[in-house]
Amino acid sequence: MDDLMLADIYGLDLDANLRRLSLETHTDGSFHIAGDTELGRPDGQIHLDCTLNLMSPDGLTTEALVLVEVDETGHIADVYLLPLAPLFPKTDYSLVGMDRDSARQKFAQVACVSFTRGTHITLGSGAQVRIEDLKIGDKVLTRDDGVQQIRWIGQSTVRATGDFAPIVIKAGTLNNEHDLTVSPDHRLFVYQRTDQIGAGSAELLVKARHLVNDDTVTVMDGGFVDYFQILFDRHHIIYAEGIAAESMLVDPRTKPALPDDLLEKLSPLLKHSDREGHGLDVAKALLDRPDAIALLKRASTR
Repeated sequence: MDDLMLADIYGLDLDANLRRLSLETHTDGSFHIAGDTELGRPDGQIHLDCTLNLMSPDGLTTEALVLVEVDETGHIADVYLLPLAPLFPKTDYSLVGMDRDSARQKFAQVACVSFTRGTHITLGSGAQVRIEDLKIGDKVLTRDDGVQQIRWIGQSTVRATGDFAPIVIKAGTLNNEHDLTVSPDHRLFVYQRTDQIGAGSAELLVKARHLVNDDTVTVMDGGFVDYFQILFDRHHIIYAEGIAAESMLVDPRTKPALPDDLLEKLSPLLKHSDREGHGLDVAKALLDRPDAIALLKRASTR
């Protein structure tokens, strides 16, 4: 950030392409480049340097994160830009803001699984309550552990673009009564009575973004979206619009999205792990077929 100047103009090269920088998050909150990356040196250390606020000529602003790779001696090896909304070539972007304090929080928010305003959550009583009407202490039905109390509810309003553009699963697509709209990386739980998808497991966790087919599952791009996160003592599978979906998972990446006073208060209680036995994470390659949703629906009802 020290090398940047407010009001400077930036633009993408005409041949610029998005590439994957694959990261591993460690328990101490540090980041290293994973082996399956397209950029950088595997095992290289990554620092989240700052958040940039870029304004296009039409007055729209786009946030982007600057990530810095350092070598074994601590010197800069490369610098990467992670835009949180699309950037376009032949467009001049003016740097109108930058700060270091929000970078880790913004990076965490992308990873937080969120429901949108209006989503009906199933309580222990069977009642269907809109997520914005839930309160701390309300008892929610979980798939594996019966009725559990809500410890915290988060809420934020963001531009519905890029990694924050929600995914809409239309009514009936996965036996849901109403549309379900969630954040892109929100994982849905599917129990296969027969292994239609070829995953080798009956219990699956499927990212919403991997189901997009521009028909029954679409991206709601544009405007703003109200996101809500539900936190329990543990990572749970709950029911939203009748679909089994995960609650917020607290891990080294998502922790910065929580208020500091909340972490201090709840840390002794939280026993989160991504290895809770909720299901197998399904690779995108298995779902990259036109009949993927039909297979998942058929497998869960037969």
